[in-house]
Amino acid sequence: MNIPFLDGWRRRHGGPRGQSPVSAPGGDPEGVAELLSECALLRATVGRQGLELDDTPSSLEALDQLPPRWRDDPEELPWLGNDAGLYLGTVIVRTVRGAAWHVWPGGHPVVRLASGREVNVVEAGLDWAVHGSPELSQVYAEAAEA
Repeated sequence: MNIPFLDGWRRRHGGPRGQSPVSAPGGDPEGVAELLSECALLRATVGRQGLELDDTPSSLEALDQLPPRWRDDPEELPWLGNDAGLYLGTVIVRTVRGAAWHVWPGGHPVVRLASGREVNVVEAGLDWAVHGSPELSQVYAEAAEA
């Protein structure tokens, strides 16, 4: 998934277009993590259902238990799925030792685990939002075991 706003972020932080800001010389991994962790649509949507996301694995379990009311809005669904994937990645990066964001050329964010395995969190978030599986907590558990 292309994330066009990352191009502006790259220019402001000295990274060339199309190169991962995490691995670019002078890159700012904390800034990337902060940018990707916003997930404003997801946080607002689940907040209306009474769930406050606290960037912990237990919040992923709570997300898995929510009724999928977002499926009623086909225009919002892919955006919410993207946010769910970024939130999943945020929890993994913050709680799994050695996990870090990596942005592929073209702006597609993944989480790279200490083992070198990459987790396509955006794809997992979209699948979860549309189909309900895999559960976000299951993707997290698999990443934590790797």
